[in-house]
Amino acid sequence: MKNGLLFLVSILVVVAALTLSLLAFAQSAQNTRNGGWVFPEFDKPPGDDQPAVPKTLQDKNGTRPAPRHNISGMWWAPGGVQSDGVAAMPNDGKPEHQVPFTPYGLKLYKSHRPLEGFDAVGPGLSNDPRDICEPLGFPRVNHYLENQTQIFQDNAKVAVLYGYDNRWRIIWTDGRELPKLVDGAVQMGDQVREQRFYGYSVGKWVDDTTLVVQTIGTMPDDRVWLDNTGRPISEQIHVTETFQRADYDNLQLSETITDPKIYTKPWTTLNKLPMKLLDPRTDVEENYCSPVERQRYYKILADPGAESKAPSK
Repeated sequence: MKNGLLFLVSILVVVAALTLSLLAFAQSAQNTRNGGWVFPEFDKPPGDDQPAVPKTLQDKNGTRPAPRHNISGMWWAPGGVQSDGVAAMPNDGKPEHQVPFTPYGLKLYKSHRPLEGFDAVGPGLSNDPRDICEPLGFPRVNHYLENQTQIFQDNAKVAVLYGYDNRWRIIWTDGRELPKLVDGAVQMGDQVREQRFYGYSVGKWVDDTTLVVQTIGTMPDDRVWLDNTGRPISEQIHVTETFQRADYDNLQLSETITDPKIYTKPWTTLNKLPMKLLDPRTDVEENYCSPVERQRYYKILADPGAESKAPSK
């Protein structure tokens, strides 16, 4: 019996770490800065051991100027855990935070059973695609544990590497045109290409420190949600991101979505989300979706004594 209890404890610890998002409703610590929940391991920088900045690279205020046409680096977003919905429009039931649903969009939203937000349900009752380990997709990845994001770039593209589930996407900056949406696919020149979880992205530098990115061609509304609170999107979504590097150590991310199938007008989901540059030697935390661990989690949730009832060896 003792061994069984110890095994149960160890399983609970592992599952809690791997299913942090499932426990976001727990009222253990409230983030008074943005109205969401605080997860200590995600709400502070992974490391604060950045080397001293040479005085020659600082201006008179001690700030390093932003490099031209460059947003590369390891970035940490203090407000990256958006468990109450997208940062610029939390799903908290307040009138000022009501989004402009179409009749179809509202019907679809009401069919979703999220684990977080104003209409949250209990564990085991959700129909979030994430909970069966479907990829988060885009733009939801911008609203989910956006705490450690690595950006690399060269003359033709920007590669964004997301910490959760080891996913990545390419933003082309070589002057190519954005593909065109066609029924269930995208048109690229004379080619018809498949829909993708992270879509097709094309970026353009509008000044020395600002990259504007357009993305289309994402998955249909039964595969990807906008955020953890069940707000929907469809394959017709057009996402506009603005990456603005305020200085060497600070990046801001804004995002606006246009989805005529789900929303009656464009609206802003991120408004200059601050991101801080980390030491490039910072270790990347591993966060992933494991079907096995989720199965164990729901089994323990349904019968908390299930593991302890097993005969001890």
